[in-house]
Amino acid sequence: MAFVGKGGSGKTTLAALVARHLAAATTPAALLAIDADINQHLATALGLSEDEAVLLPSLGDHLDKIKDYLRGDNPRISSAAAMVKTTPPGEGSRLLRVGGSNPIYDALVRPVGGVRLAVTGPFATEDLGVACYHSKVGAVELLLNHLVDGPGEYVVVDMTAGADSFASGLFTRFDATFLVCEPTLRSVGVYRQYIGYARDFGVRVHVIGNKIDDESDVAFLREHVGDDLLTWISRSRFVRAAERGAPQPINELEAANRAALDRIGSTVDGVGKDWPRYTAQAVEFHLRNAQAWGNARSGEDLAAQVDPAFVLGPQRLELARHH
Repeated sequence: MAFVGKGGSGKTTLAALVARHLAAATTPAALLAIDADINQHLATALGLSEDEAVLLPSLGDHLDKIKDYLRGDNPRISSAAAMVKTTPPGEGSRLLRVGGSNPIYDALVRPVGGVRLAVTGPFATEDLGVACYHSKVGAVELLLNHLVDGPGEYVVVDMTAGADSFASGLFTRFDATFLVCEPTLRSVGVYRQYIGYARDFGVRVHVIGNKIDDESDVAFLREHVGDDLLTWISRSRFVRAAERGAPQPINELEAANRAALDRIGSTVDGVGKDWPRYTAQAVEFHLRNAQAWGNARSGEDLAAQVDPAFVLGPQRLELARHH
């Protein structure tokens, strides 16, 4: 699941709440949280101090390690250097589960506040160009392109604010996209921008109202987003305490807000996984990027990386076990 929305809307806070809520209801190995936001606040929202958060290993700094592992012995990929963020898996690629052990998780995933967390890494001044930012987030797209999740397993991704994820196929990698929306015209404007892109590709966006004070706030959101409003989070002493550095156990969250988190979880659970469509979307965006910039940058025809007979899904994990 992806959490998106206007900067300051509370999407990182909500992503952390959902991750903690789901982690408490499952086993730690059944959930992976990823911070793919340029501001990198998910670790602190989960309970780390700022000084501790900057010490976390980052996906963006280990892109070569990630590519080398995922490439495996796929004969269609000439080298790890020839992999781009949209390179899809094929025969011989290494696939990931949500849980378990592999060199990527061992090196780059850490437990934070009861949640297994991976981060793209902080963005220094020299990183603020679009190309560098998307290179770091490209590590997330590669992971999701090679990941097979099953029932009762969750990946929670805190995305960058606004519509930056539409620069690649990353926004198609989710079973559910939750847009966190305050009851303000500015926040609703980001919603309209996002759904304008998402609906062109059949991506359903669920709106989560946040910082709700009373029924008039809910009525405002219903007026502007209609049936896309899934649920809402009321102003919360629990959240305020966490933001002041005094996080409490997740079961102390207000009952109405816990019910909203349940609604978010059941929405994801209710999505049927269409692995052929998921694979086809990855291929579509890879071919687009190959034509737009990838072929020129790599000096290769990256369309040749596509394995036309390969469909990602649980059956691929079974084949891997038998070989």
